[in-house]
Amino acid sequence: MIPDDLIALMQIPGLSGHEGRVAKEIRARLPVSSRIDRLGNLIATFPGADPSLMLFTHMDQLGFVVRKIEDNGLIRVHRLGGVPERALASQEVVLSTRDGTDIPGVIANKSHHATGPDEKYKVLSTPEIFIDTGHGTKAAVEAAGIGMGTPVCYAPNVVQLAGGRIGGTSVDDRAGCAVLLDVARALANRDGGPTVHLVFSTQEEFNLRGALVAAQALKPDIAIQIDLMMATDTPDMDHLGDMVLGGGPGLSHYSFHGRGTLNGVIPHPALVALFEDTAQTEDIPLQASAQVGVLTDLSYVQLVGEGVAAVDLGFPMRYSHSSLEVCQISDLKALSRLLVAALARIPPGMALERF
Repeated sequence: MIPDDLIALMQIPGLSGHEGRVAKEIRARLPVSSRIDRLGNLIATFPGADPSLMLFTHMDQLGFVVRKIEDNGLIRVHRLGGVPERALASQEVVLSTRDGTDIPGVIANKSHHATGPDEKYKVLSTPEIFIDTGHGTKAAVEAAGIGMGTPVCYAPNVVQLAGGRIGGTSVDDRAGCAVLLDVARALANRDGGPTVHLVFSTQEEFNLRGALVAAQALKPDIAIQIDLMMATDTPDMDHLGDMVLGGGPGLSHYSFHGRGTLNGVIPHPALVALFEDTAQTEDIPLQASAQVGVLTDLSYVQLVGEGVAAVDLGFPMRYSHSSLEVCQISDLKALSRLLVAALARIPPGMALERF
């Protein structure tokens, strides 16, 4: 089911703040009833004993919002999220109107025949780029339903690669959503265990605080966040760690943003031990990560109330935030198995003192 869920979800545009269509699809695939809060977080609860646990991943993706339509119909945008500007020229995008129509567009790339030597290696910043939808005039663009604030995403794309690998748009974090759907099906048939709140969160790529709203309402004792972990098995990344595609899920031992945001996660020792012991017992390979430049919404969730025992888990992924990200299905399946097995090992009244 994980490959089917992933492929279906990757083909739905869902910019931060505009996750409704993604949430609708996930909700239809959940084996239990769910609810949606005011920020758009989708929550499914599996009642059980204490401690209570919030297992979450984000639905949204990065992209742009329309800021201006030129008289000739070309569209200017603001960046939303960590879009890599050097990878934008000549990309296909979709602009999603309020009625659910996806209008194709192309990020312009200056004609090669007119590109001078001084421009050949220049990367345009987001304020300099424009999108061409072919409409030709501002009036025609507006008549198509495009206006100020219209969300813009990479055009949905799925590429089946060799070795059980898959590339495409929004692997970050529709892969995490597919894993949680798989976990949900297992939890629907379990007997006993802790209370588990599955949360598909919003606005992670915008300000990392969508999940915070859900955590404030749920007041979990434990929070487990699922997201990508940077694969370091390519020549440009091998100095950053030992995270490889096909090597199994990953556990973060340290994350720190380090780029103007003094935040990150040093995981709770009891949860590190839980997942390491579970992986060993279940013969599931578990990779380790320690990264600077990485930040997830768990950084804020861990600070709710009197504090939440927290840990980041994930799957190796290459080429983060580009229009073609790559992961391996076997890693997603192993991550789901690890989560289900670890949840079953959490005892009633599990001690969560840090020291």
